[in-house]
Amino acid sequence: MLKIAQRLIEQAMFFPERSKTFFDPESFPWAASVEAEWGVVRKELEALLTRREEIPNFQDISDAQKLLTEGDQWKTFWLYAFGKKAEENCARCPETVRILQTIPGMKSAMFSILAPKKHIPEHRGLWKGVLRYHLGLIVPGPVGSSRIRVGKDVQCWKEGKSMIFDDSHPHEVWNESDSQRVVLFVDVERPLPFPLSVVNRSIIWIIARSPSVAEPMDRVRKYADAAQKKVGTGDKGIAA
Repeated sequence: MLKIAQRLIEQAMFFPERSKTFFDPESFPWAASVEAEWGVVRKELEALLTRREEIPNFQDISDAQKLLTEGDQWKTFWLYAFGKKAEENCARCPETVRILQTIPGMKSAMFSILAPKKHIPEHRGLWKGVLRYHLGLIVPGPVGSSRIRVGKDVQCWKEGKSMIFDDSHPHEVWNESDSQRVVLFVDVERPLPFPLSVVNRSIIWIIARSPSVAEPMDRVRKYADAAQKKVGTGDKGIAA
C-alpha cells in the first residue's frame, strides 16, 4: 500500500514529466562544466583502480543490492549518500569532490564499477524527486556493449559525456564488453517550482535519515577506516 501511495504522490508532484526517462544534459548548465574536467576525475579513479580488489562490492555496502549482484562484479566507491559525506573516501579524491560541489542539489555520489559481462537486472530508485547523473569515465567498446535501458528507452555511455535519467522508472544495465565499465554516479535534486521544491527537499531529508541510507554509510566508513589502517602499517597502495 505504501508503494502505491508513493507512486500516486509522485504522479501528482512530477506532472507533466512523470513519464520522461532521459533528460537532455544541455538543460542542466552545470553538466558541461563537469564534462570539461572529466579527465581530472578519471585520473583520481585510475589511482583507486590500482587496488580494485579492495573497493567494496555493492552488496557488501547495501543488503538491498543482494538481489541485483553477487561476487565482485559491481563495486562502488562512495563519496556521498543523500548528503552524508564519506570523509575518508573524499580525502582520496579531492578534485572529484571539488567538481561534485559545483553540482546544484548534489545528494549522492560514487564511482560505479561494472565487471566485464555484467548484467544488472531491472530495478528502480527510491524516489522520483532525484535525478541520476552519469559521467562516462571508462567505457569499453564495441559501441553499444555498455548500455542502460530506462523504461522503454535505451542509451549508451560515452567517455567524457553526461547522461541524466529518472531512475524511478524500471531500468537495467549491461556491460557486454571484455573490460570494466566505470561511471561517476551522482544523484541530484530534481528541479521543481516552489512550493513543490520544499516538499521534495523535505522528503529527501527524511530518506537521508532512514536506515536504508544510514547503515550503508556506516559500512562505507568501516571499509575506509580499514584501508587507512592498512596504509598506516606500511601498505602504500590506495584502497577503498
